[in-house]
Amino acid sequence: MRMPFTLLAATALLALPAMALAKIPGTLDPGQKGDLPRKDLPPIKAVKIILVGDSTMAVGSGWGTTFCQKHVKSNVACLDLGRGGRSTRSYRTEGSWDIALNEARVKGYGATYVLIQFGHNDQSRSADRWTVLADEFPDNLKRYVAEAKAAGAIPVLLTPLARRDFVKGQLDNTLEPWAAAIRKVAAETQTALVDLNRDSAAYIQQIGPEEATTLAMVPPEPNELAAAKTGTTLPPRAMEQARLPDLPTRPNGPRGQILRKFDYTHLGDKGALAISGIVADRLAAQVPALRPMLTP
Repeated sequence: MRMPFTLLAATALLALPAMALAKIPGTLDPGQKGDLPRKDLPPIKAVKIILVGDSTMAVGSGWGTTFCQKHVKSNVACLDLGRGGRSTRSYRTEGSWDIALNEARVKGYGATYVLIQFGHNDQSRSADRWTVLADEFPDNLKRYVAEAKAAGAIPVLLTPLARRDFVKGQLDNTLEPWAAAIRKVAAETQTALVDLNRDSAAYIQQIGPEEATTLAMVPPEPNELAAAKTGTTLPPRAMEQARLPDLPTRPNGPRGQILRKFDYTHLGDKGALAISGIVADRLAAQVPALRPMLTP
């Protein structure tokens, strides 16, 4: 009977003399005392990035976690505080903004940046979410900016991720008015701006309605894909109809669930990778001090 490869490898290692195992370039011998020269590293120049926003940024449904995984170096503490279903109003009233400010006040970092992205749920008709575009929404953003600065952080405003609804081959960018309001707040408060709505809309238009369905959390139904191929997407299904079954759990295992569904708003792995790359690229352009900390 042939011996498995892993068992062969382990047997070979055991057969090696102890000195042969110890002589690895650049490492100490097992019996060597502390008689080598040593020095301390210079103080670390660490940076913190806090992501504040809605589900299009949040863990499991947005671009934020992939941004933290793929686009920052190890001297960056990247914290995704995006929350599903939140607006500039509800994020504050539920206490999430207080949590973000407490994180911004933590000492020890060379700089702390707070990336703020809202709009999707401010546009909503839900009673706990909606805000008035003309005044309440920009006033809320100005307050976020001022309080982030007062906490010692550097705020960065992001316009909302574009939805992927198409009509006759053209992207129907319903969030443009909210993006315009954010651009105005950024100019008035002299705050760095990542125009994610503009840049994600250009990217989605470029790839087209059929390819844009692959950015979603789960694949579309056959009729949704067929409609996208014609250039006009179907209206999104109600959550109860679009939601996939919850993942199975064990009595003593993890029990949390992330709502998984096909729509034209949220992102799966492919979508998060594409959009987080856009964010990293534009953030580097708008905040030069972060360029050495971000990766392509």
